[in-house]
Amino acid sequence: MFFARAEAPRQDNASKSVGWGSHGMAVFGGKEGLYASHLPMFHAPHDTQVIIRFHLQDQAIDAQLRNALVQKPELWTLEPEEFDLLRLAPEHTAPLKKFTARFVQGHFERGGKERFSGQSVIIDEVILFRRLLATERKMTEGRYHVIGKGNERFLIKEIDRRPDFDLIISLKSSEILNPRFPTMIKLPGQDMSPPGDKIWSEALLKQAGPGVTVNCVLYFETEDLK
Repeated sequence: MFFARAEAPRQDNASKSVGWGSHGMAVFGGKEGLYASHLPMFHAPHDTQVIIRFHLQDQAIDAQLRNALVQKPELWTLEPEEFDLLRLAPEHTAPLKKFTARFVQGHFERGGKERFSGQSVIIDEVILFRRLLATERKMTEGRYHVIGKGNERFLIKEIDRRPDFDLIISLKSSEILNPRFPTMIKLPGQDMSPPGDKIWSEALLKQAGPGVTVNCVLYFETEDLK
């Protein structure tokens, strides 16, 4: 798991944490696991990068969602009820265990189609929690977290500069990936290099190991992270 120390929850004038809001998330995964990545920005209440592993309380809908993600890898999103995002911090005294959300095929704010409503999302694990810094800065390398199991692996860009980009890539392998498959890939010179760029792809796959290729780009966003 990858954690950065969280700031103590701050309070706004309404006596709610600055993490309080409706936090849309990109949904990805498959039969081996379901994941959701908060769609971050550089301002409150969305200035935190969070990735969770979850399951749905409704087992039938859970199975339908997993099958849909396997049959046609593409962007799904969830729109949850309002909650305090800071309750996903690893040291929070009242950690969030579940929330209710609707699931959308596509982007819930950009013409996506609602497929499941009123679903109880059970949080199994917080994989990544990082507060974002709003100051403009550059980095000399890009850091990518690799999560998943078996031959279902996903690459997620660590948001560590401004401007930056949010990126989720589905990887595939001709064989079940070795359990020693890296959990972190570092690529040099990653200042806004687009996914699919030949040099970028070659550097990525060299570190990922033999037989691993890019299945598809599930999510690539620059406008929200300017």
